[in-house]
Formats: sequence, structure tokens, C-alpha cells
Amino acid sequence: MAQNFYDKVAKKFGSYGYGNGIKPQYVSEYPAGDPEKIFKEKLLGLSSKDKTALDIGCADGKFTLSVAPYFKKVYGIDISKKNLEVAQSHNGDERSRNIEYSFQNAEHTLFEDSFFDVAYCRRGPSYYKEYQRILKTNGHYLEISIGEMDTIELKKIFGRGQGYGKWDKSRLDEDLKELQGIGFKVVFAQNFYAFEYYPSYEELDLFLQGVPIFEDFDSEKDKASLQKYVEKFSTDKGIMLSRHRLVMVVQKVRLSN
Repeated sequence: MAQNFYDKVAKKFGSYGYGNGIKPQYVSEYPAGDPEKIFKEKLLGLSSKDKTALDIGCADGKFTLSVAPYFKKVYGIDISKKNLEVAQSHNGDERSRNIEYSFQNAEHTLFEDSFFDVAYCRRGPSYYKEYQRILKTNGHYLEISIGEMDTIELKKIFGRGQGYGKWDKSRLDEDLKELQGIGFKVVFAQNFYAFEYYPSYEELDLFLQGVPIFEDFDSEKDKASLQKYVEKFSTDKGIMLSRHRLVMVVQKVRLSN
């Protein structure tokens, strides 16, 4: 269903993550720092003009463009053809000269063994054995992903959602255990908890249309559940939504068993 969801969002908003000037309004609070900024800092700290990187789940390519100047070459892969069309539409951008996009499944890519110096994934698929295969020894894999406690109150009211019912296990601990088991050592790993505040029901509804918290979200069918959530979590700052992100940096130190 994921591919259909991302195609649907790209078609509706012009890109994944909203586009066409349509973007939900909200403010964020980061008690321990903005995980997106920290992730990018970690990535650029490992960049070099002689390194080749892989953007796993590159979506519309905006993030790819922002880091491409710091690498020799960046390959971007995605399972949404519509997202890739948007990404390739930026070919006139000077920063796109060293980017190559392709339609590929991250679980089984077409790249040779030990091809990349760096691979990174932003809230995308976690096929660690494949990433281990295509990374060079001493190469790095970076990930920012969604934690088990993300929007937990919202999911409980809706009775479904991404990772529903799995909030009693630490995703960070489980992912690190898997990565260490196939030849990676941990360089950095941290949970980040944050809060978003939406000024109105309409802004929160718009937000939910463009993210995979509920891939089947329907503004009409889910109206009662969303209204219940808004009534319960409205604050002086706005409608509160709790967020949970993981940031990991690991290094390949040996071949997989």
C-alpha cells in the first residue's frame, strides 16, 4: 500500500511532504533539539567531495539537492514514480549535476556490493542487510525514523495507524541490535521527543492527508475521531500532537555473517 500512498500524495500536493503552496501550519517544540537538523549535521559531518552517497527513499529530491554539493555523487532511489518525476524536474538546478535518480526497491537494489561510502534514509524503509551489502567497509549508514511513541494519543483514539500497538518496545534498541548483529558499530543513537501545535482542526486535517500516520485517512470518514482528539488535546498553544524520532549513525566494520 505504501507505493500507492506516496503516489497519491505526490499527485495531490505536487510532491511528497506537500507542495503547490499547500502546507499545514503549526509550531514545533524540541526539548532536546530538532532531530531533522541534527540528522543533517551528522550527515554533512561525514560528507566529502570524494565520497558517493545513497539517498534511500529520496521522495521529491529536495533533501537530496540540499546535500548533493557536499558529495562526489548522490544516487536517489524511490518506489514512487510520481515522486521521482518531481525530483527529476529539478534537473535545471545547479546542485543536481551530480545526482542520479532511479526507480528501485530498497530491499533489493541494483547496486554492486561495497559501492557506497555513505547511505542514509529519512523515515523510509529499514532493509539493513541490503544497506550493509552496498556499503563499503568503514562506510556509514544514517537514519532518522519514526519512534514507537509517535502520535500515540492520536492512534489510540483512531484505533489504528502506523505502528499501532507496538509502543511497548523500543524501536531504537531493536534496530541497533539488528544492525550490530550484521556488522555495524554504533556511532550515535538517540531518541528525540517533540510537540507540534496546530492552530485549527482544518490545519491538523490537512497535515494528516499528506503523511502516512494513517495511509487510509479520510477527512469525512475520520471526522468524528479527529474531532474527539481535538477536543481532548486542545491547549492554549494549539492542538497538541506528540512526536517521536530516532536518529542513528552506524559504521560498517565487518561483512555480514
